[in-house]
Amino acid sequence: MVSDIDETPQPGESPRAYVERLSLEKASSVADRLDVDDSVILAADTTVVLEGNILGKPESKEHGIEMLMGLSGTTHRVLTGVCATSTQQATAETLSVETQVRFKELTLKEAEWYWDTGEPKDKAGGYGLQGIGAAFVVTLDGSYSNVIGLPLSETVDLLRAAGVRCLEVSDRQEFQVDVRQSNG
Repeated sequence: MVSDIDETPQPGESPRAYVERLSLEKASSVADRLDVDDSVILAADTTVVLEGNILGKPESKEHGIEMLMGLSGTTHRVLTGVCATSTQQATAETLSVETQVRFKELTLKEAEWYWDTGEPKDKAGGYGLQGIGAAFVVTLDGSYSNVIGLPLSETVDLLRAAGVRCLEVSDRQEFQVDVRQSNG
């Protein structure tokens, strides 16, 4: 479900606090509109941070190429905030995961070509590790799945804490999972 929240960073807000707040607000927004009893809501938000600056999704071709050239030859952080809450509980558990990513030196032609593939248009920081953008990554220190947008190991732990039985043989037959993905 689309959360439809304002994703503008608050003045003075750290990148870690930003992704944690957004994941909590997304989960709360969905929980408020969900008409299913006894559900667990999982929400996440990923951002790229370069020299302390939050890089969201590119607003235009020029902005996307500017982001890519800014990442060129540098190490940046990818932060994801993840929140699990339940329609039965008044509490929500939130965590964040950080991964360090080093980009190779890019040429302007590479950045323009990549933009024209369409892949980076809806990605935080203007690139996707799960696609062609992986060719720009020299090293990665931390969770690979975090850079894609959902740190899986930590998410499993968070879901377990919310009462969801994960990665157990009997789970396959006992319940169904309704996955609704949103880029909002």
